[in-house]
Amino acid sequence: MPKLDINGGDRLKLAIQRSGRLTEDTLALLHAIGLDFESYGQRLFSRCRNFPLSILYGRDDDIPEYVGLGTVDLGIVGRNLVEEEGRPGTVLRDLGFGYCALVVAVLRDSRFQDPADLADCTVATSYPRSVRRFFADHGAAPEIITISGSVEVAPTLGIADAIADLTATGSSLLLNDLRPIATILESQAVLVANPAALDHPEKKANIDRLLLRIDAVRAARRYKYVMMNAPESALPAIRAVVPGLKAPTIVPLADPGWVAVHTALEEEAFWESIERLRAAGATEILVSSLEKLLL
Repeated sequence: MPKLDINGGDRLKLAIQRSGRLTEDTLALLHAIGLDFESYGQRLFSRCRNFPLSILYGRDDDIPEYVGLGTVDLGIVGRNLVEEEGRPGTVLRDLGFGYCALVVAVLRDSRFQDPADLADCTVATSYPRSVRRFFADHGAAPEIITISGSVEVAPTLGIADAIADLTATGSSLLLNDLRPIATILESQAVLVANPAALDHPEKKANIDRLLLRIDAVRAARRYKYVMMNAPESALPAIRAVVPGLKAPTIVPLADPGWVAVHTALEEEAFWESIERLRAAGATEILVSSLEKLLL
């Protein structure tokens, strides 16, 4: 496949899904890291106006090939497709959206309980390479039937004894009277790079700039900025709850014996931390979101 010259050979080239479950979150991330580009309609390419980057919009299952062949330097795609295609590429970051799992599922009333039970059976999937590797690791070699769509109906139609398909919530499995018996892999959107781009000094420098921005946006989503008032006597208990990124910022107030405490709380433990802060004596707690956080 010839390399595409997207608005100049010296610019980084990034492939993203043109339309699908990752598209909206991908575009939101790219705009959040400050990239200014057009993303409307049926565009095939966009040129960033404020960064040496051009964007190629394509099919998600083509992106690993684009990256592996060097057609583009970077791609944002599901880890499941990176594993399935097996093209050379370096996963630089998990991006925190597009979560799903590739699972093996059978009909609810089926006798099959684990992958070994399917050794002499037929499995329908859109991910034949990943499924063959999984069953080989479990000492089984069922017949794999490749289906490009509507994989869930294969057992009901008698086409296969089981399926291996992506699921995000499990609702599609339930609708088709299926139950999962094994997870092949957990997936989310990842940023993947062609190794040659990482060896190119100018491109590597710009990739590092992008990674700095992505890390800052993702870190900000993990934290809330918290400001509170407290009596000085409560500081030991408060510091035990919120050490902050390094240590909380403490500012004396006009009222004698009182201070303002500024810190960051991780989103995962936010409400538990707030309850402990109130119990420790913190009052007038103000919480705000972070836009960027450089660690």
